[in-house]
Amino acid sequence: MERIEKQMEFILEIDKEKQIKRKTLQSNGKDFEDDAQHAWHMAIMTLLLNEYANEEIDVLKTISMLLIHDLVEIDAGDTYAYDSQGLKTQSTREAKAANRIFNLLPEDQAKKMFDLWNEFEERKTPEAKFARVMDNF
Repeated sequence: MERIEKQMEFILEIDKEKQIKRKTLQSNGKDFEDDAQHAWHMAIMTLLLNEYANEEIDVLKTISMLLIHDLVEIDAGDTYAYDSQGLKTQSTREAKAANRIFNLLPEDQAKKMFDLWNEFEERKTPEAKFARVMDNF
């Protein structure tokens, strides 16, 4: 498969993120947000609120993390913070999903996605720490 075909396959696949409903209500108090809405909101908040980070952050890298970290939920589903059973298998389900979804891309881009996703999950860098705050905010 050619590079552009792999990229288009990935783009079509991640459209499924719009179908993943979360347990978080939108500001209207009656509709639940989906993963794509959540990602968009975190990206905008990072653009606006990055001045409050405890350390200097690379804003583009942070936004990139936020835009891709929940793509694994296409396969793994959204694990609610208070779902004690789901939390036990979350890491395994998400790693399997990351492997399938990111590997739709050409090798260099798949590696970049894996690196960003792993960095977010490890929560060690200033960007990952700030991204986690935006995710929970």
